[in-house]
Amino acid sequence: MNLRPLLDALDLQEDAARALADDLRGQIGELQGRLREAETHLEHLAITRKTVTGLADRLPAGSPDLPEHPDYPRILAVFHKATGPLRARDVCEALDHKLLPKNVEGTRAKLKRLVKLGILTEIDAGSFARKQ
Repeated sequence: MNLRPLLDALDLQEDAARALADDLRGQIGELQGRLREAETHLEHLAITRKTVTGLADRLPAGSPDLPEHPDYPRILAVFHKATGPLRARDVCEALDHKLLPKNVEGTRAKLKRLVKLGILTEIDAGSFARKQ
């Protein structure tokens, strides 16, 4: 019996299998490199998330939208300059409104609205301050 043709066929299959294995090793090497890059990117994203969430408590909270009336920004400016709580009458004076009951009550209503928006706090009945 002549084994040569059988051995030659085995050699061809071994060469093909060896070539396939070499090609697959190359692909595995490339995929491992890409995997390392992806894992590094994930680590960087995790570090970034940790940094951002760690700093989030230091960032000022976004202020709610003010109602559309020209007095609201002016009222807030008065409170930013104030060193303590203010009454509606004090705010009227600071805004150069005449101290008429309708003006004081209108200002008090605006101050209470700013309390509801979480911008001011009502210290006691009629006394308001910036929220800390």
